[in-house]
Amino acid sequence: MKVQTLITLIAATLIAGVSFADQDKPGADASKAKETTAQAKAKPAAKPAAKPAPAAPAPALVDINTASKDELVAKLGVKADVADRIVAARPYGSKAQLITRKVLPESAYLAIKSSIIAKQPFKDAGKNAALQKKK
Repeated sequence: MKVQTLITLIAATLIAGVSFADQDKPGADASKAKETTAQAKAKPAAKPAAKPAPAAPAPALVDINTASKDELVAKLGVKADVADRIVAARPYGSKAQLITRKVLPESAYLAIKSSIIAKQPFKDAGKNAALQKKK
């Protein structure tokens, strides 16, 4: 108990000594007062952080398994004959099958790949695989 009291007294003395050392400097109080006043004038009251604006919703992806020919032409900007080929080669297991089945050249696929998706009609992967084998 005496050791804790002794440590507390030493710590208090050191803290007091540091604060007295700052006061010993000539003009310290005046410069601190000026800084404090200048800082108060320069810094307006803290405002709560503004919430960032919500991100713009991503454009809706076009499902190549269900979109009509007109939707493919309008939303993807492909020509009518390309839309016909996409519709004729359905269903797709993935959008990459547009290339592997040679429905589109790679350059055309790269132009639209961020705008398309190939949703699967069934949750059961076996049914989807059977659907793929029929084609």
